[in-house]
Amino acid sequence: MWEIWDNIILYFENNLDAYLSMLQQHVSISLRVLAISILIGCFMGILCVIFIKQQKWIIGLFQLLRIIPSLAVLVLSIRFLGIGMGPAITALSFLAIPPILMNTVAGLEEVPFFMLETAKGMGMTPLQVWLKVRLPLAFPMILAGIKTAMVEIVASATIAALIGAGGLGQIIFQGLSVRRTELLLIGGFSVAFISLFAVLLLDVIDRFFQRYKKGV
Repeated sequence: MWEIWDNIILYFENNLDAYLSMLQQHVSISLRVLAISILIGCFMGILCVIFIKQQKWIIGLFQLLRIIPSLAVLVLSIRFLGIGMGPAITALSFLAIPPILMNTVAGLEEVPFFMLETAKGMGMTPLQVWLKVRLPLAFPMILAGIKTAMVEIVASATIAALIGAGGLGQIIFQGLSVRRTELLLIGGFSVAFISLFAVLLLDVIDRFFQRYKKGV
């Protein structure tokens, strides 16, 4: 046990710059995927609510894409996008869009009908109803989907190392290849810390939003 701890300290003494670079790469990939997933997931979720007849087809398509393993999507993406961040972001986006999409649809559909009618009765335009009533009330549910997606993104971003996109997966795969427990612990705990930090940050945003709504 103490030997592993000594090896961890020694690793940071000799490889701190490389570790920080991999950490930055991991966060960068995760944030890019999250931004893309939020844009596509929320947009498609809104379309599902507007076009009810097409909802099951849109949701079914993204759920089908989610079934495909990220590693398989990664391999297919390499053929068209080459190696690097491109295929990694593509593969991870397929994983992250469905929970955001599903929660967006659920949140928007749970908005009470009488509130929408009241908003219209007050003279709001359809756009104002969406911006001032529907989306704000659906926000907590949408944010829950974003939390789920963020955890999955951070955990799965380790595969980016397989195609030269960098990230903390490099430490984990190196630890597996040379059977060094300290590298597995460093990589695993780093990924877990990023996931936890991201969830806590989103919780703060949620609490701030709820406090703002109560103030209004």
